[in-house]
Amino acid sequence: MYFVRTASERDLDKVRALLVEAFRSAYADLYGEAKVSELIAHLFSPAALQARLAKKNAEFLVADNGKTVGGIGYAAMSDERTKTVMLHLLYVRPSLHRQGIGRQIFAELETCFPDAEIMRLEVEPRNEKAIAFYHAHGFADAGRNENDGPGQSGIATLILEKQLEPH
Repeated sequence: MYFVRTASERDLDKVRALLVEAFRSAYADLYGEAKVSELIAHLFSPAALQARLAKKNAEFLVADNGKTVGGIGYAAMSDERTKTVMLHLLYVRPSLHRQGIGRQIFAELETCFPDAEIMRLEVEPRNEKAIAFYHAHGFADAGRNENDGPGQSGIATLILEKQLEPH
């Protein structure tokens, strides 16, 4: 049984290992090992994870069974002056897919931002499993981000949004 709780500094090594495994599983076939390794080094470096853990108006969650971390979720209020929360990370260990861990993390994240009206995320358009998960949890297509500006990844994403219930 996995329990969702707030991540702490001592979780970061396990969180990074899970993210590397899950990200590689989801994207190696789409981008190749070199690009995936480059993205992992940038997105999931110890410094990047530490910055997420310390960020204000954000929530970093883990699903933990006392021995291992089976999933993680990270969301933060948008830096824009909107009532939008951005879901940045939601990953479950591949061997634990379809056991409700992602749903548990997502349900908890929805309650962490009482002032938010919309939850938004970006997902790789070819990641059909993730898109199906989000659609099943109330998200609708809201556009695309080509990510082609200076300093951006060059990887286009599908933007999904969900109206949140007022708390």
